[in-house]
Amino acid sequence: MPSIIVMLTYRTLAAATSLAGQARARAARRVPDRADRGQTTAEYALVLLGAAAVALLLLAWATSTNRVNALFNFVLDQIAGRVT
Repeated sequence: MPSIIVMLTYRTLAAATSLAGQARARAARRVPDRADRGQTTAEYALVLLGAAAVALLLLAWATSTNRVNALFNFVLDQIAGRVT
């Protein structure tokens, strides 16, 4: 009985390994054409522009509400309190 379980486990493992190998081979054969590469570059550019816009909005909010200055002063006061 144990040999049957071992044989079935081996066959299952071999089949899974074969399927994974076939998937890797298919992925390696697919070469993106020029349009795909250009589209990927454009997508990265749009993501970077979006991130920059969010960062600018956050910076504008933080400076207009004086939160950055308050946080900086709080941190410096805490450090000074521990040193002295």
